Amino acid sequence: MTNMRSYKKNSIKCFSIGALLFLFINVAHAQLTVIKTLCENKANPLGVPVKQLRFGWELSSAQNGQYQTAYQLVIGRSVADLDHGLYSIWNSSIVKSGESVLVPYKGAGLQAGTRYFWRVKVWDKNKKASAWSKISSFCTELESTADWKGARWIGYEDLPDSMRVAPGSPWRLANKALQRPVVPLFRKEFSANKKIVSAYAFISGLGQYEISVNGKKAGDGFLTPGWTYYDKTCLYNVLNVTALLKQGANAIGVTLGNGFYNINSERYFKLVVAFGMPKLICRIKITYADGTTNDIISDQSWTTAPSPITFSSIYGGEDYDARLEQQGWNVAGFNASHWKNAELVKAASGVLKADMDYPVAVMDTFAVKKVSEPKPSVYLYDFGQNASGILELQVSGRKGQTIKLIPAEILTSGKFANQDATGGPYVYSYTLKGDGVETWRPKFTYYGFRYVQVEGALPDGKAAELPVIKKLTSLHIRNSSPQNGTFSCSNELFNRIYTLINWAIKSNYQSVITDCPHREKLSWLEQDYLMGNSIHYNLDNYSLYRKLVSDLMDAQTPAGFVPDIAPEFVKFDGGFLDSPEWGSSAVILPWQLYNWYGDKDVLQKAYPMMTKYVAYLESKSDHHILSYGLGDWFDYGPQQPGEAQLTPKALTATAIYYYDVLLLSKMAALLNKTSDAKAYTQQAIAVKQAFNSKFFNTINNVYSTGSQTAMAMPLSIGLVDSVNRAAVLKNLTDSIKQQKYALTAGDIGFHFLIDALDKDGQSQVIYDMNNRDDVPGYGYQLKKGATALTESWPALENVSNNHLMLGHIMEWFYSGLAGIGQEANSTGFKLLRIRPQPVGDITSASGSFHTPYGWVKTNWRKQGGSFYMELTIPPNVGANVYLPLKNGLKVYTNGKLTRGNQPAGDGLEKIPCAAGKYIFEVK
Repeated sequence: MTNMRSYKKNSIKCFSIGALLFLFINVAHAQLTVIKTLCENKANPLGVPVKQLRFGWELSSAQNGQYQTAYQLVIGRSVADLDHGLYSIWNSSIVKSGESVLVPYKGAGLQAGTRYFWRVKVWDKNKKASAWSKISSFCTELESTADWKGARWIGYEDLPDSMRVAPGSPWRLANKALQRPVVPLFRKEFSANKKIVSAYAFISGLGQYEISVNGKKAGDGFLTPGWTYYDKTCLYNVLNVTALLKQGANAIGVTLGNGFYNINSERYFKLVVAFGMPKLICRIKITYADGTTNDIISDQSWTTAPSPITFSSIYGGEDYDARLEQQGWNVAGFNASHWKNAELVKAASGVLKADMDYPVAVMDTFAVKKVSEPKPSVYLYDFGQNASGILELQVSGRKGQTIKLIPAEILTSGKFANQDATGGPYVYSYTLKGDGVETWRPKFTYYGFRYVQVEGALPDGKAAELPVIKKLTSLHIRNSSPQNGTFSCSNELFNRIYTLINWAIKSNYQSVITDCPHREKLSWLEQDYLMGNSIHYNLDNYSLYRKLVSDLMDAQTPAGFVPDIAPEFVKFDGGFLDSPEWGSSAVILPWQLYNWYGDKDVLQKAYPMMTKYVAYLESKSDHHILSYGLGDWFDYGPQQPGEAQLTPKALTATAIYYYDVLLLSKMAALLNKTSDAKAYTQQAIAVKQAFNSKFFNTINNVYSTGSQTAMAMPLSIGLVDSVNRAAVLKNLTDSIKQQKYALTAGDIGFHFLIDALDKDGQSQVIYDMNNRDDVPGYGYQLKKGATALTESWPALENVSNNHLMLGHIMEWFYSGLAGIGQEANSTGFKLLRIRPQPVGDITSASGSFHTPYGWVKTNWRKQGGSFYMELTIPPNVGANVYLPLKNGLKVYTNGKLTRGNQPAGDGLEKIPCAAGKYIFEVK
């Protein structure tokens, strides 16, 4: 106890007594515990593949150094089967393996549209078995057309082929763009005369849908299903509706919206597109207690009528006339004699696939912070946060009165809603039915906004003839993927920057990653990988990025070309159609999925796409140099931001071409494609030689113009020969200092600048560039009042003020300050690299990140001349810990003097660690 008292006396207060006691108690009989189970990296998923199914689990242990040595996974048809040891579907038996991530199913074929139950147990390093995990479940997809049991595509009306517009156009298209689709309701009544055990709805509604069962909405999804290029892929959702059905009479109700399936040229539009009129296909599988099943399918027996939504556009807003409501339309017993039978319409062209991503949903709410009256009878509501979302309105007034709500992220002259840079007119309109307090929210559109300008209504408490708003709420909508990380530090500006970027990420995190939540809502591809690290640290990105890879495969042409956006709802031209830095997502995204989540399967599936794209780039090159595209988009130079100003487009295009070939050589080797790996390795060498021959000045060790991007990309990607690396790095940092640490790198270059400086131990430079608000950058945006990251470094009002593309410092907050990363030879964070970098005035930082194996957590603090850090490493994972060490200081691990095994560079001490909890002291 003497050592323990001495240790506590010299430790700082932030380390709890409980943590210290844990470290010194000898737990003789600790075992592993399965704390989380996953199928296709989701808990209890619906719509998983019938084939190539994979499982995973997370472990905990009270004992440091524990790891799994074996597992047993069992699957049954019911919970009762598993409880009674009836493993009717699969029993893996005891498998001697440490695998716990994406473990493949090796049993017999599974049935489509069927729910199964499973659990797992593991053995620790001492060959002691854990208890069984809690029972989990999964429901399989509908694999073939036959699995839909005769369900048909139905609609209110069909679109003649002559009116079809796909892909879309950015221009008005005469009569093709004028037809406003009806936003229809559909209903179907049926009886369930036996006890119901389970019921699952398999449904696709294009462009978007909302389904209810007996008057209650099924699921929390908004804007479902996810957006795709509908001529290639149409997604459907699987919903558990068991609790909503009842024995006896039941009713299904569906409302269809347009989404990206049909956009006409009314109000604001970024593009005009018409894949077809809104349509749906649905199968509801009901299983009864006696083991029999019944299918309710979409066909002409369903009835349909126009909804109270009189206008709906993903770009233009939504109008709702409450006078047109039909009470009880989605419950049994409703008189639908005035409705018509649904039409059998032309089937959607795309292949139906289960939507395995997390649904977009309401994820946060904001109350009004301030109400002002910029002119008589016009009111401005300020919610305090710029975010993607919709409004929820509570209002009372007379029948027929109409309220107009205009959302905006900034104001004109500080007074009125300004949509000049975000796409307008975008309007919500609500016409009252005159029945007490009425509540409404839009169903099939959203916008990025902080403010709402209200016309035709008054705030509560003002007596007038106009309607009275009882309550107005901002509802933030985004992909509901779980949070994957946290970060905070002692530098308040950096904490505010973290929040600024986080809101831009969340606002553009839908069923694709959009550039902005208003003007375009398109998936511009460069940000998917350039911001990939930042997003992976923050959110569980696996399901969405798998979907994005599928979007890329759909977008690729037979010639191998990948456009700048995917889904390619509209064809642009020039660099907005084809830029290597954008299309290279086709190669880099699969690599990121493998690197971050350990998914080798995605490399196999995407390999043909990747090889075709690299061949396409080769065909466009001149002696291995590419000289086209947008370049370092929105770099900060003397002109208005746009295409690259400071760095030749050929430099960024060729650098990313080299990176593509280099990664493809690695992926070919991983897939045992030996000849391909050799060929791509030689191609990478040739591109590197051509790049250095064209852009590198051997006399002064400067690349091209010497811009931040021109110097950082070669350093980060590996284009700099080792003999020149130190000189190039010094020239980069010297140049930054000469520019007084001002930011100039743009959308393409800034990620590589952060990466190059972080890897080479130059975090102090990153700190000096960003710990300020006097020049364009993050702090400057905050000083101007931004609450989400803006499109331009100076936060210009004539561009988007909710854009994620420049948020690359987010990855440094995790990898540099919190110190959480993985070693270069690791995938899926199997071997962590814990290297906190206490720079500037930062005296403490904490971070957490959910790896595929569980949570890793760091919490460090400087006090006087000493350094303290708490670290948590999940079971089945190891770590190399790099601690800042000065002459004369010693390192203690869990209170014991530690001698580092090997030096890791200037001022660092490397300590290998197994799974567990640690407290390090450098003093």
